[in-house]
Amino acid sequence: MDYNFREIEQKWQKYWATEKTYKVDIDSSKPKYYVLDMFPYPSGAGLHVGHPLGYIASDIYSRYKTLKGFNVLHPMGYDAYGLPAEQYAIQTGQHPAITTEKNLARYREQLDKIGFSYDWDREIKTCDPKYYKWTQWAFIQMFEHYFDVVSQKAQPVSELVAYFEKFGSANHTAAESEALEFTAAQWSAYSEKEQSDILMNYRLAYLADTMVNWCAELGTVLANDEVKEGLSVRGGYPVVQKKMKQWSLRVSAYAHRLLEGLENIDWSESLTEIQKNWIGRSEGAEALFSVKGIDIDLEIFTTRPDTIFGVTFMVLAPESDYVAQVTTADQKDAVSNYIEETKKRTERERMTEVKRVSGVFTGSYAINPLTNQEIPIYVSDYVLAGYGTGAIMAVPAHDSRDFAFAKHFDLPIVQVVAKKGEATTDPSTWEESYDSKDGILMNSGDYTGKPVKNAILEIIEWMDTNKIGKRKINYRLRDAIFSRQRYWGEPFPVCYKDGIPTMIDMDELPLQLPEVDKYLPTEDGDPPLGRAKGWVSKDGYPIELNTMPGFAGSSAYYLRYMDPHNEDALVSKEADEYWQDVDLYIGGTEHATGHLIYSRFWNKFLFDIGDVVKDEPFRKLINQGMIQGRSNFVYRIKGTNKYASYGLKDSYDTTEIHVDVNIVHNDILDQEAFKNWMPEFADAEFELEDGKYRCGWAVEKMSKSMYNVVNPDDIVADYGADTLRLYEMFLGPLEASKPWDTNGIDGVHKFLRKVWRLCHDQNNDFVISEDPATAEELKVLHKTIKKIENDIEKFSFNTSISAFMICVNELTSLKCNKRAILEPFIQLLAPFAPHIAEELWFAMGNTASITKSSFPLFDEKFLVEDSFEYPVSFNGKMRFKIALPVDMDKDSIIEAAMSHESAQKWIEGKQVVKTIVVPNKIINIVVK
Repeated sequence: MDYNFREIEQKWQKYWATEKTYKVDIDSSKPKYYVLDMFPYPSGAGLHVGHPLGYIASDIYSRYKTLKGFNVLHPMGYDAYGLPAEQYAIQTGQHPAITTEKNLARYREQLDKIGFSYDWDREIKTCDPKYYKWTQWAFIQMFEHYFDVVSQKAQPVSELVAYFEKFGSANHTAAESEALEFTAAQWSAYSEKEQSDILMNYRLAYLADTMVNWCAELGTVLANDEVKEGLSVRGGYPVVQKKMKQWSLRVSAYAHRLLEGLENIDWSESLTEIQKNWIGRSEGAEALFSVKGIDIDLEIFTTRPDTIFGVTFMVLAPESDYVAQVTTADQKDAVSNYIEETKKRTERERMTEVKRVSGVFTGSYAINPLTNQEIPIYVSDYVLAGYGTGAIMAVPAHDSRDFAFAKHFDLPIVQVVAKKGEATTDPSTWEESYDSKDGILMNSGDYTGKPVKNAILEIIEWMDTNKIGKRKINYRLRDAIFSRQRYWGEPFPVCYKDGIPTMIDMDELPLQLPEVDKYLPTEDGDPPLGRAKGWVSKDGYPIELNTMPGFAGSSAYYLRYMDPHNEDALVSKEADEYWQDVDLYIGGTEHATGHLIYSRFWNKFLFDIGDVVKDEPFRKLINQGMIQGRSNFVYRIKGTNKYASYGLKDSYDTTEIHVDVNIVHNDILDQEAFKNWMPEFADAEFELEDGKYRCGWAVEKMSKSMYNVVNPDDIVADYGADTLRLYEMFLGPLEASKPWDTNGIDGVHKFLRKVWRLCHDQNNDFVISEDPATAEELKVLHKTIKKIENDIEKFSFNTSISAFMICVNELTSLKCNKRAILEPFIQLLAPFAPHIAEELWFAMGNTASITKSSFPLFDEKFLVEDSFEYPVSFNGKMRFKIALPVDMDKDSIIEAAMSHESAQKWIEGKQVVKTIVVPNKIINIVVK
């Protein structure tokens, strides 16, 4: 029969599902290998061809490791909570679970069509109560633990309470939100509510007032990437900065561990640097600036205490508690108005809009601790509350934003660092001087002329001695806000017993989402769960109305895959000790910070309390590149409904319009399909080139708005899943972004047809020869085995496809249809094109899936040449070539060369004076 890919692929997908070919269990007789994909959020649009790129790569590697004898865990599930489903529920009244299940079914259908080797028995969905029971359990564990900064691990809060009962807060070693002081007697005298409030200062999961992006119209807190220019991305509603009581996770306590752990994992240098920058370790000093006339010290952190001599003003973040303490009565209105304006801008906007200068004077002055000069204190939104104390010392000579601020408000600028011998009045060189490794101090009192590196240490020691500063390590990493005022999310396992946050008993988990009449906030402004009737614990206490954020369910999903049906634990000891960690994780760069930081934090916490055996969750991580859309354009002649072909467009005044790429083939527009595409084009006319309408094109992000989204279902229908798999890999290196271009897909499909023809005769009957392979055929095979194995190990899948094509062309030229060659070739191809491989494997008489076979072994001996083609030179000039056995002795080589018919015209009538032979390299005959 012909290569009927539709029939073949449906046949084997059904077989794999029925036989549970990819089901995996613990098998101690085999080494384990865990391959993980970043699981998708199932949108209503379904997958486009860019989404499966990483999945195909991980599937190839999973199948390869299986053939290499590993017990491979390769699961899939869904990040099923999200704002789109909730917004749809608000608009339609339909429960988000219904929309989500519909989308999940669509994704599953699409994934199955591509032929992935997932163990679907391990499928998880974050909206499944059986799954989020363990997210709730983990939250309870975090609530019941604090982080000990000496042992650098989580410890039970009960131990901290016992310490407070004996010693009070003196010399405790718990990571904290703020420094509190109390004696053992005071602790014992506190009420239960007061003790609860104090412990929130130390718990890993804690409730506190936090500055958030609040959208009143949506009734919820938004993440920074959900806000643009002060408006919500979804709906365009106003967003303001607002202080709200929120649950948070003390991720910052693990900053050192998160940074240290990067040295022990196989991640790309760029990804590691992103993580390091996000964690943001800084070593420097904590300095105190007293305030004139007020009994308060402003605490700041600086990596360069030497520049305190150049501090000419201070700036407070609008959210800083210091603002209210230092603002004078006559400046109160101006400061209040400024703070209200700042609430309309997100932190991300404040960080990135570096050219924008704004601020307001508080009316107070601080005292520079090194110069004793009075310096004004301002409030400005370029300072953020989350880094350090929300107060900065401004050194305008050596910081661009401080410089712009000083210029705007006409404040003094004092240069205090210069390159050695290069003191200058040119401000453009001052920042460069600041970063100079051989910088010296100037305008710095007794330290003037000293090298910066020496002065820094001396100044810190001086401040420490005089109790106005001390050495400190600071981290940019902030705690994670963990509350959302939404319906569609994991409920918190928290009730309020007389106003005290109390964890719900484990036997009440999972605490499932209640039914509500609407998915909107209540009339009183409470989150949607405030609409639920009887939303109380079994003891009758009101339950938390917020839900957890999206990253709650995705932070430990990789652990649940190890033991997805366990009702007694997140993962059993047996499963965790066998699978341990993820050997290979493939996903997009968009998760380089948030998800990976939270997952690593979550895993380290579970490691601390003894529930997992590995400190780091992901051993090797690869970020696949993006498949970009190849957009097409038509060119409407302005004022008409006529369209000029690409080569004619410059002859007219035209408007470029995106056109659906699915009605364009090799940049040629299907004119009738275009007319039927939208009503406005029904009477379109065309200016053609050679009878065709040629479209323009560009590479852009794949997006529905640009009509360049390609549905993988269409590719599978037209060319088959194996073609789609091969083509996505063939487009370019896995980690590079590349444009989708269907113009080249025919070549990949033709390759598979050539593979088919190797095993079929002219009548399409399957024919395989049992004859022994020739040396030339074995050479082709083993050259390919070596290349494919090396490429797979390096994730160079695009070059693998090229190697396969070369191999098939060479075998076709040799008219090879021998089992000894084609059977191992099919095993090589199986990870890339599993459907056709399975079909040919069974046709060859095998009775078990090719997945149960093994990867072909490379044998170097088949690449050893038995002859060498020598270039034969006369007087140093190459005249012809001759193939001779590689083991021939030198005398025989010269004899063969000189007796060759092509040598006669160079020898005739001449005397041979010298012969030179370099075995398996050259022959040179010198004549005169």
